Amino acid sequence: MQIEFVSPDTGLAPRTVLAFAVPEGEASSFQDGVFAAAVAASRFTGARGQVLQVHGAADRVILVGAGKIAEFDALAAEHAAASAYAAVKTSGLECLRLVPAVDTGEFAARAALGLRLAAYRFDKYRTREPADKKPSIAAAQIVTGHAAAARAAMPPLAALADAVVFSRDLVSEPANILHPVEFARRVKALEALGLSVEILGEPEMADLGMGSLLGVGQGSIRESQLVVMRWNGAADPAAQPVAFIGKGVCFDTGGISLKPADGMEDMKWDMGGAAAVAGLMHVLAGRKAKVNAVGILGLVENMPDGNAQRPGDVVTSMSGQTIEVINTDAEGRLVLADAVWYCQDRFKPRFMIDLATLTGAIIISLGNDYAGLFSNNDELAENLLSASKGEEEPLWRMPLPKAYEKQIDSPIADMKNVGGRPGGSITSALFIQRFVNGLPWAHLDIANTAWKKPSTVPTIPDGATGYGVRLLNRLVADHYEERA
Repeated sequence: MQIEFVSPDTGLAPRTVLAFAVPEGEASSFQDGVFAAAVAASRFTGARGQVLQVHGAADRVILVGAGKIAEFDALAAEHAAASAYAAVKTSGLECLRLVPAVDTGEFAARAALGLRLAAYRFDKYRTREPADKKPSIAAAQIVTGHAAAARAAMPPLAALADAVVFSRDLVSEPANILHPVEFARRVKALEALGLSVEILGEPEMADLGMGSLLGVGQGSIRESQLVVMRWNGAADPAAQPVAFIGKGVCFDTGGISLKPADGMEDMKWDMGGAAAVAGLMHVLAGRKAKVNAVGILGLVENMPDGNAQRPGDVVTSMSGQTIEVINTDAEGRLVLADAVWYCQDRFKPRFMIDLATLTGAIIISLGNDYAGLFSNNDELAENLLSASKGEEEPLWRMPLPKAYEKQIDSPIADMKNVGGRPGGSITSALFIQRFVNGLPWAHLDIANTAWKKPSTVPTIPDGATGYGVRLLNRLVADHYEERA
């Protein structure tokens, strides 16, 4: 979508929808007879998310609720723009002209971000879609008296939008297209942004002793990969980095512990954690963040062929710790065990954050909106919670009680990979913690937030969300990036 900032006196382009973002309680301020009559005949109050279509000078006019003016912020500006787009995207008209509720350069720029994210659509495999089902809005104008300030604010937001789209595309791809090698290839292409990307194949991982990760993928004809992404944006290229690790199970059948057939097609998005880390590194490079950062992606495919890992097998991780594999469908933590150890052992980062679509138990615990946050470090946890509020990617901190450790003790190995149904998300996090080696660490279980259908957030269409990219970008910008 082409987006521009225009002054209030700019003429209307042909085939334009004119949208006014209206604060709650101020709908009556529209004194024009047509507007006043439409508002009076409706229940439109300006509450966030409301849309009212009326007749006017443009091809179509809509009023969009912006919510209470005292609570209006950058996210409200995004939502108003996104709601306007959703209301008219298949209208047959071609341009959306938005008059924001509050006119500042920052809010205009954030409205543009909202439009970019709301317009996301993964349609590359649709060949016979009717024309009237396709979006017709191809351009947008945001009316502002602060166009220069809005343009100045856009570059980092444009980089963020590009990164979220990249992450959503990865999650949306079917598994026959996006297997581990193809995922790694797409990430390697990000070197054009200035990232350094290293790819380890199975022989290299075997030499490192990554028996935990390699065991997950041994039933697949697709080779497992470990991708190492690096961005050196700090003044000192040798400064201690921050580190992020993503679970990248490109398809998860459950292995020999086979999942039920119903809904298994959704397991193409079991690499949402790796996609989020790739998206984060994309935006850090895209906006030239003043930080050194490492991203590690553990990419595998969990398949049930004759060479597949069996329940009861014992594997040796890179750390030297042994793991009894009770359930082959608890595979993400096996991937993370080696990826986390490799990260802390090689890079000695300031902290590590892993992201994983790890457990169905987190959905039972927190529903569909809050990702689970587990951490051994209060400062890191508080910084994540603060960042989550600013980007509307909510987190809820969960406990890591030492008493639950006994649930993952094994009678024949150092540990087992499941601890039973009680506290399933907690014991999974405790498992990963055994490979952290005392470093400040946080684990984000995003099984309930990486994919939304239906979505209730106007900037997130149904499907892949890109959850984590915005959250972690804000975390770095607010707390760990060098100041000018």
